[in-house]
Amino acid sequence: MPSLYVDGEWIGAAAEREVVNPADQSVVAKVDEAGAAEVRSAVRAARRAFDDGPWPATPVAERAALLDRVADLLLRDKEEIARTETLDTGKTVKESRIDIDDVVAVFRYYARLVTEQHDRTVDTGRPEIESRVVHEPVGVCVLITPWNYPLLQISWKVAPALAAGNTVVIKPSEVTPLTTIALVRLLEEAGAPRGVVNLVLGGGPAVGSSLVEDPDVDLVSFTGGAATGRAILRAAADTVKRVAVELGGKNPNVVFADAADGEGFETVVDNVMTAVFLHSGQVCSAGARLIVEDSLHDRLVDAIAERAERIVLGDGLDPRSEVGPLVSAQHRDKVEAYVASALAEGATLRAGGRRPADPQLQAGFYYRPTLLTDVRADMRAVREETFGPILTVERFTSEAEACALANDTDLGLAGAVWTADAARGERVARALRQGTVWINDYHPYVPQAEWGGYKRSGNGRELGPTGLHEYQELKHIWRNTAPAPTGWFAS
Repeated sequence: MPSLYVDGEWIGAAAEREVVNPADQSVVAKVDEAGAAEVRSAVRAARRAFDDGPWPATPVAERAALLDRVADLLLRDKEEIARTETLDTGKTVKESRIDIDDVVAVFRYYARLVTEQHDRTVDTGRPEIESRVVHEPVGVCVLITPWNYPLLQISWKVAPALAAGNTVVIKPSEVTPLTTIALVRLLEEAGAPRGVVNLVLGGGPAVGSSLVEDPDVDLVSFTGGAATGRAILRAAADTVKRVAVELGGKNPNVVFADAADGEGFETVVDNVMTAVFLHSGQVCSAGARLIVEDSLHDRLVDAIAERAERIVLGDGLDPRSEVGPLVSAQHRDKVEAYVASALAEGATLRAGGRRPADPQLQAGFYYRPTLLTDVRADMRAVREETFGPILTVERFTSEAEACALANDTDLGLAGAVWTADAARGERVARALRQGTVWINDYHPYVPQAEWGGYKRSGNGRELGPTGLHEYQELKHIWRNTAPAPTGWFAS
């Protein structure tokens, strides 16, 4: 079945790519890979649909209705799509189901938000002047997504882009394209007009670069690695495109000793582990840096080390599995290299640091949840985004030291603080240079609140009202109801 979608038609291509299940390396599917001709056709289709088609001028209520129909279809096909997401990414099917619920919430949110948005009237102080600021779509938007949350990440982009009246060209990661294909099929079923939604598949150097450099593209939204993000920013500069990039994080999880008093200790242990080991650490907001008060350090590390060794690895479709594999052999090699470098630099291995011994897992790309202590801020595993199940532990003795350690990073996507002192929690949350800060929690988000990073974690925001504004231009319309000569020139 063809897997590229251009100008309302499913088309094939000369090249194909195998999609591999990371749990056992079996081939899940074969998909088409776009060449230069398919990429250019997709952009032209989106350009025509924006410039000459009805979508940008379609009433807001109709655009919102399309998003609601997609949400309904996602719920109808939830089990099938969740299974596909697990086969594609390796994550547990439990997590895949949660992802789909979150995707539904994103489509519902933007369907509602766009209908509530109003033009702004400007008081000029002149009764004869009517002054308004109106919202208009940006144009042709290229949406490029990563492999760790393929369905969720594309929903954060495509829902507000379509709600605002744009046309889109979607490029998912070549590693995990299957649920994006499924979503485009649902958009087609829901009634997306011809050319409004286009899908091209393939690697970043070939397909992504062509999309970013195309002069007919008005906006690029990218989530992924820092090196690719910087290349996109440079390439977009020639045509002065709007660009929003989210480039990951190295996220601190700051724990004060008072948070672990009494029953709080179990809560802290549980949340610290979930923060970093969920989806094998392949989460941009993973709490990979545990920064713990010195008096709590030994007790907390001992508990995490013991429980990390008991985490059940396995195929994401097996309900007994708590954590699935890494996405690929190449990525596992990268994670192993980070652990090796930390140990060579003097870190202490307290748990994991190896592939599982279970012979049933040998075919997959599994790696045990890993705990490293005695780390320093200059170690690669502490400074760089490892994007794997690696938790490093640093100590502090004062609030000021905790904040300094947490902010000692070039990235600023997310972080957390754990404390029983409400005032201290607020102070530290304000002090952390992160786009999202949780107090006594980790990982939850809602579509209504903005998501994005400080510093080298990127620019722009997704979700919330700002996530819609990213895909809109603001136009000021000034109307003089009583035009008259200005009298500026005497003759």
